[in-house]
Amino acid sequence: MTRKQKRLAVIGTAMAFLGLAAGLTFYALGQQTSYFYMPADILTQPAEAGDRIRLGGLVQDGSVRRGEGTFVRFAIEDQQSAVDVIYDGILPDLFREGQGVVTEGTLGSDGVFVADTVLAKHDENYMPREVADRLKEQGVWKDGSDEEGS
Repeated sequence: MTRKQKRLAVIGTAMAFLGLAAGLTFYALGQQTSYFYMPADILTQPAEAGDRIRLGGLVQDGSVRRGEGTFVRFAIEDQQSAVDVIYDGILPDLFREGQGVVTEGTLGSDGVFVADTVLAKHDENYMPREVADRLKEQGVWKDGSDEEGS
């Protein structure tokens, strides 16, 4: 084997290795993707049962029902519709009715969202951008800075 052939073999092997590493990285990232939905989206374009998604909106007033232990059932709403959510775990301290939340989990075949993570608004100035943008589009955004000429 000549020097040129050895060099080409090393370069070819390195390129194959980098291609394989890039392919595995993209595959792994694709497996971690969770799409964001609002309750109206679930009704118009339902995710397949078992697909991991994020569901965001406002906790519907009067919907929080606590079960035994850490089990809780509540509904997430936007202006158009609501989706029931069940969660077994410790809720964030700032979780309450009328509060913006993002949940992660799967949609059951019965239309109930089974959450494994619940993220709540952490102070008066923060709402997840995805949720805030969608609520602004629907005209239900409640923000003190938009009131009286601010």
